[in-house]
Amino acid sequence: MTGLVPVIVMFMVFSAVVLIVLAVGPLLAPRVDLSARLSSATASELSTGNSSLRNDQSASIWARLVHEVERRGFSLNDTKADILAHRLMLAGFDQPWAVRAFVLARTVLTLFFPLVIFILMQLSGKVLSPATMYMLLVGSAIFGLYLPNLIIGSRASNRKQEILNGFPDTLDLMLVCVEAGLGLDAAFSRVGSEIVKSHPLIARLFAAVSLELRAGRTREVALRNLSRRTAVPEIGAFVTLIIQSDKLGASIATALKVYAGEMREARRMRAEEKAHRIPVLLSVPLVCFLLPTMVSVLMVPAVINMRHSMAAATSGGATNAKK
Repeated sequence: MTGLVPVIVMFMVFSAVVLIVLAVGPLLAPRVDLSARLSSATASELSTGNSSLRNDQSASIWARLVHEVERRGFSLNDTKADILAHRLMLAGFDQPWAVRAFVLARTVLTLFFPLVIFILMQLSGKVLSPATMYMLLVGSAIFGLYLPNLIIGSRASNRKQEILNGFPDTLDLMLVCVEAGLGLDAAFSRVGSEIVKSHPLIARLFAAVSLELRAGRTREVALRNLSRRTAVPEIGAFVTLIIQSDKLGASIATALKVYAGEMREARRMRAEEKAHRIPVLLSVPLVCFLLPTMVSVLMVPAVINMRHSMAAATSGGATNAKK
């Protein structure tokens, strides 16, 4: 009995430690909710897709606003709707109501800025000539008319630059997928899901290609649509390369490897070009800010000494005149 007591005590201690670990372990370890992960993954896949393919008009403020305006009898159609739709698509606005929302915003801004100018003139109490008032109102109306075009152009330029900077990394990842044995259609889907955080814009474009392929469109049509949605020459060259390699039966992996190397080299050359422009761009602030400061630092002591010398000479001359 005396020999069993230590064994029983050790067993009880071991059991207590096991129970404590089992009770406290789940509280300390990071809890993983599989349902939450699955739902977030599904949501991320849907968010990378093209918004025009899964669009709900009632979910957008602009869509409701356009619908209410048209319901009251105002037409928001444009004579160049196709060209305008293509420009908006290049800027990232590919919703079905994007053209009508653009026309609405342009009309509102064209009337809003002259109204603001007129109200400010009335509140300030300044009396302007009719010609000056006319020029102000017409100038503000023209500014409101062309402001949406400037915003769309700037957004399209930034979007194009973002695609161009992130495409070499995307090509490298696609090359890895193709060399690992994935088909080209599966590579688009896989790469699109992997670059959601690093390059979300390219991820949405690739997800749109994947959705079109699943919907039954041919690979050539889906890739042509990708080139049309971006209007980036490098994307167009990539699409042509894939289509020709597919038609001729050439190795897509080899073509992707060569083209990915060219894209990386082009990105490096663009970075070097920007780096070489830095000295020229720095010369402007140096001349405007640093040069006046240096001139002031060098000239102020000399001016002070000259002033003291002139004051001493003047006082000495006055003293001699009194004597």
